[in-house]
Amino acid sequence: MGSAVIGGIDLCFDDSGGADGAPLVLVHGHPFDRSMWYPQLAHLSRTGTRVIAPDLRGYGTSAVVPGTTGIAVFACDLAALLDHLGIGDVVLGGLSMGGQIAMEFHRLFPDRVRGLLLAATSPRAETAAGARNRTEVAERLLRDGMQEIADGLLPSMIAPDSADTRPGLAWFVRDMMRSTPPAGAAAALRGRAVRPDYTATLATVAVPTLVVVGSEDVFIPLAEAAFLQACVPGAELVVIEGAGHLPNLERPAAFNAAVDRLLCRVAAAAPVPGGARAPGMSGSPHGPAMRSQR
Repeated sequence: MGSAVIGGIDLCFDDSGGADGAPLVLVHGHPFDRSMWYPQLAHLSRTGTRVIAPDLRGYGTSAVVPGTTGIAVFACDLAALLDHLGIGDVVLGGLSMGGQIAMEFHRLFPDRVRGLLLAATSPRAETAAGARNRTEVAERLLRDGMQEIADGLLPSMIAPDSADTRPGLAWFVRDMMRSTPPAGAAAALRGRAVRPDYTATLATVAVPTLVVVGSEDVFIPLAEAAFLQACVPGAELVVIEGAGHLPNLERPAAFNAAVDRLLCRVAAAAPVPGGARAPGMSGSPHGPAMRSQR
């Protein structure tokens, strides 16, 4: 584990693997921490890919900053962390809130993004009803703590089959959510309540992009994942069968295989002398859709 002072606060992160290809940065969702990426760190470090997984401010072992933390703040923290590590451009991935942070990072720093992984996430701005709900939940977190909300969220986070056949996974996810600092989670919820719409900026994405969704995700329906794919020129959509909102944990082999393909696309899309298109890069506006088995 590493740590760095970023924006005046301590951010903790894992940095593993080798130096093959572009580094991959994985951004966790809410109310999680960087430990949610352990199957990907284990797999990708064996392949030689450098993987960096931070705890966002307010989460995990990073410093807690109360108040309101906007999506842009998280994105700028990532940029500053990369500067600290001496890294220029990366493949950037995120799940749920982490996917929205990745979209914001691309909006602010497009030249630093060589590929995008957008898992279980939506590009749309929050609705008025959703904003009110996030604000109310933030107040509940500060008043009552994380345990009750974490326990209530668990059945929606992982698919029923995952909960029934992998009780250890259910325990892990529940414990991760319970461990999240309430003040940090509340600050992020307030920030997400006013997040922007990314559909217009996603149309400018010019790097390989992978959209992943679980077939049983109750937060991100398949139609929403297909909408996100359609927003990004040439994006690939992978549906992880039998997974809920956490496909990387519920079906890690299928998720890792999709990430491996993305990294291969990124390597193939490296700049070609004279401006020619790299082999295998399609000029079609929409990429393929795939279903991955259990």
